Amino acid sequence: MAKAIDDGLDRVEAGLVDEVSFTDPIADPASRYLLEAGGKRVRPMLTLLAAQLGDGVTDEVVTAAEAIEITHLASLYHDDVMDESDRRRGVPSAHAVWGNSVAILTGDLLFARASQLMAKLGERAIKMQADTFERLVLGQLHETVGPQPGEDPIAHYIQVLADKTGSLIAASAHSGVVFANADKRFEDPMVEFGEKIGVAFQLIDDVIDLSPSPAETGKVPGTDLRAGVVTLPLLRLREFARQDASSADLLARIERDVMPADPAAAGDPVDTNTQAVRLPPSKETVDAIVAELRDHEATQATLAEAHRWAAEAVSALDVLPDGSVKKALTRFADTIVERSN
Repeated sequence: MAKAIDDGLDRVEAGLVDEVSFTDPIADPASRYLLEAGGKRVRPMLTLLAAQLGDGVTDEVVTAAEAIEITHLASLYHDDVMDESDRRRGVPSAHAVWGNSVAILTGDLLFARASQLMAKLGERAIKMQADTFERLVLGQLHETVGPQPGEDPIAHYIQVLADKTGSLIAASAHSGVVFANADKRFEDPMVEFGEKIGVAFQLIDDVIDLSPSPAETGKVPGTDLRAGVVTLPLLRLREFARQDASSADLLARIERDVMPADPAAAGDPVDTNTQAVRLPPSKETVDAIVAELRDHEATQATLAEAHRWAAEAVSALDVLPDGSVKKALTRFADTIVERSN
């Protein structure tokens, strides 16, 4: 089974190189950029692993795996523009190289290419792709707008993760079952497994964002915070801040010194007590605040939450027959929450 998956991944990788290449001299370097920067290929691996429940790595399974990974790549181009992220996979983000417009249009091109691949697999594949894309967009929309009045911020955040990350990983698992002609009884459990693993994956990313090892993660520690992106450690910190003075102090320093201010609300950076211009905090100050959040109980709670989602994902596999595939899927879940980059 391991050899079949490894061989399948080689086929997917070769197919990805072909599919993200364009004869257009403007589109080609931008479309290949993030693929060539690397990536873990988590989604294709799950598709190929799920396919072992049926006929294995068929041509249709490989095509679906390529389409899903290209969909993921396309979303990264758009995410980096919206989050104003400077780096991705250890290299400057696409919009930092070519500008926002080219990055957005490149993402659109890749979404189109993924849809073309799924169209080869028939009407059901087209619907799976469309449904997944709809959830990706809704997740990004809800993340951009934020929770509505009266809505629980953490429940809102988890739903965003389920839509933005969980839906595509669920599609990966589902595709493996469907296009390898596996027992239909396995479809719903594998979708549930994929979505919950997707949430766990993103929660681990929230923790990794605070990692002190940029050489491993390819990101500056606290990249999300510095960009104003709210993650679960920050949301948990806000809960602690309601009843703990030291947490409230840390939250205040994060919002003042780390996260970008809203220019429309903040005005000029003037200290109202002294009327002096307030200098931006030093890099050392910001790094120390990020390290403090990394060691805070809020981040430990996020890590525990990730493990809980992974455990629920494994529980969804109960209906699967005992054997090497079930064991490998369980190990896949463990690997997701044990990773450090």
